[in-house]
Amino acid sequence: MAEKDYKNVMHLGNPTNTIAVLNRYGFSFQKKFGQNFLIDENVVEKIVRDAGVTKDDFVLEIGPGIGTMTQILCENAREVVAVEIDDKLIPILTEDTLSWYDNVTVIHEDILKLDIVKLANERNGGKPIKVVANLPYYITTPIIMGLFESHVPLDSITIMVQKEVADRMQVGPGTKDYGALSLAVQYYAKPQILLNVPASCFMPRPNVDSAVIQLTRYEKPPVEVADEHLMFRLIRASFNQRRKTLANGLNNFGGFGLSKEEIQTCIEELGVPVSIRGEALSLEQFAELANIINRHRQQANSTEA
Repeated sequence: MAEKDYKNVMHLGNPTNTIAVLNRYGFSFQKKFGQNFLIDENVVEKIVRDAGVTKDDFVLEIGPGIGTMTQILCENAREVVAVEIDDKLIPILTEDTLSWYDNVTVIHEDILKLDIVKLANERNGGKPIKVVANLPYYITTPIIMGLFESHVPLDSITIMVQKEVADRMQVGPGTKDYGALSLAVQYYAKPQILLNVPASCFMPRPNVDSAVIQLTRYEKPPVEVADEHLMFRLIRASFNQRRKTLANGLNNFGGFGLSKEEIQTCIEELGVPVSIRGEALSLEQFAELANIINRHRQQANSTEA
């Protein structure tokens, strides 16, 4: 089958074309949706290239806007599903900017309410999908965690986010940016910042700089933990009150079914000082602590029985 010629497509990476589309539809940006459209075609093409999108791939795009990156994704992927929450953008996408392409489906939905596992099973036979997106900054963390925690079959997530958030995803213990997001991302995936993107590449200009980060999903998490849910509760409790010691943080969070003394014993078993703060622990140590607490709880339950 001959490859399609895309020379006549009005590519939106060109700011003039973006302005023409916005004017044609009288579109006004919605602050509540955190809309900032990319207007630099070099950046758009680099994101798609670095995401490693090929004609074998099914790609999920979250928040396509007017379709700037969607166009390039369609030209490189086997199939694209673009999920957009703003009803005013749906006719622009379906009747105009993406009308040239026959390998794209636009879904009008809130991504947090969409069953992506079902979508991946129906459209990609349950094989790992690639997620590529210029994410609204106000909802970055819920989207990423939703993709990981619902166990969507993922190959990689390549996303534009606020630079500060990208930094947070890849740092280790002892740094000010280290937190629950760092640990969660690093449990599920290998993070790598691919590109820093200045505010001038967007319309309207955001107040912050951005970065493209790629999260390559691990086939198997880098740590072994008996109860994943317990480990993430421990992590949340540890960073909930950053200035407190780990023991106090866990105790204030409800104690996980153990007394304060038992929690201190668990921390000692980990081989760290009882006075340590949660932000000093690595992912490996949080996994080990979860396993220790899990063991103590089971022992306490068997004694009661």
